[in-house]
Amino acid sequence: MEFEIRPDRSSQGRKKLHAERAKFFELIAHGVGFRAAARIVGVNYRTTKVWRHGEREKKPGTGAIPPMRPRSYRASLSSRFLSEKDRIFIADSLRAGWSLRRIAAEMGRPASTISREVRRNRHPRSGDYRPYAAHDRAVARLPRPKVGKIAQNPELRDYIQRRLESRWSPEQIVHALKRDFPNRPEMRVVHETIYLALYVQGRGELRRELHRALRTGRARRKTHKQSQTRQPRYRDPMVMISDRPAEVDERVVPGHWEGDLIIGKNSGSAIATLVERTTRFTMLVHLPNDHGAVAVGAALASTIQRLPAHLRRSLTWDQGSEMGKHRSFTTATDMPVYFCDPASPWQRGSNENTNGLLRQYFPKGTDLSKHSAATLEFVAHELNTRPRKTLDWDTPAKKLAALIDAA
Repeated sequence: MEFEIRPDRSSQGRKKLHAERAKFFELIAHGVGFRAAARIVGVNYRTTKVWRHGEREKKPGTGAIPPMRPRSYRASLSSRFLSEKDRIFIADSLRAGWSLRRIAAEMGRPASTISREVRRNRHPRSGDYRPYAAHDRAVARLPRPKVGKIAQNPELRDYIQRRLESRWSPEQIVHALKRDFPNRPEMRVVHETIYLALYVQGRGELRRELHRALRTGRARRKTHKQSQTRQPRYRDPMVMISDRPAEVDERVVPGHWEGDLIIGKNSGSAIATLVERTTRFTMLVHLPNDHGAVAVGAALASTIQRLPAHLRRSLTWDQGSEMGKHRSFTTATDMPVYFCDPASPWQRGSNENTNGLLRQYFPKGTDLSKHSAATLEFVAHELNTRPRKTLDWDTPAKKLAALIDAA
């Protein structure tokens, strides 16, 4: 372990001794003593003590400027990590004879956090807990580049990719993995792992183009925005959602529906969507030529009348102009219509979520009139046979069939 000592022995300052400092810690890792390592790299033993423990601050009032810590110590970390001050407090408390639980309670941290910190970062030989050296070890341990779990397991990667191609969401895939591989922990991931494999460039775990199969189709996350506010515009008086029966909110009694339109390019085409609140069963209404109030009212009435009487209890809609004929719809179907408050899409949450799912099949800015009734029926079938988290990973089709059989 020979090291060429620099010929210029004048003071170099802390920042000029990078090579000496790196060699010193390399020697220590190989079991060389502190004083012997200092002689090999050609620096004073007191300098190496500063490297190991940091510099003590001067007493106030001495006129001396407190020495600054090296840049690596001033790195800003998340509050969930222990800071250098936290480690100084731990060291002082241990010297005072405090227990780990008392230290944890004083710091507002779990006792396991303090126990793990002392166990991991204490001196490897003496067992003493030295705060500056402990902070050194913790900061050095933070960057942990490693291959992701999806990239390591080809079987897991292929399983996820096949279901993404079928437009399954990452959370649906995660729960399917639990059911299909109950005794294989290597086939388990959380949905955030799948999102990272798609969003973070350079990971190479999933094919980059698979992000288009996500509901949003985005290659990165985007904050949600409020929808446009719509004002009431009906001749016939509306019945507001505040007057809706309480049984609708509880989602226990089936037959209460939520509806809306998804609009195509330049507002020239549309598809009406209906979602049953209890089962999340979806029906798509074909509007090939017009999505005005008369056409929408007639198409909705024709679709709703195909359902059994006990599944036609109410319809909740926003205040769009397409429901201008809501009284005629109620007369034809014996089904009351309740209207949401302006700019309150969460009052039709199931329908809003379904509309987002449908945008995988009918992207924004496209002509929706080119899709036939058969295509809409196929898309609705795919949604209704897809497992849902809110149904305990059952499918809307099975839930609705069970209700019809029971009736």
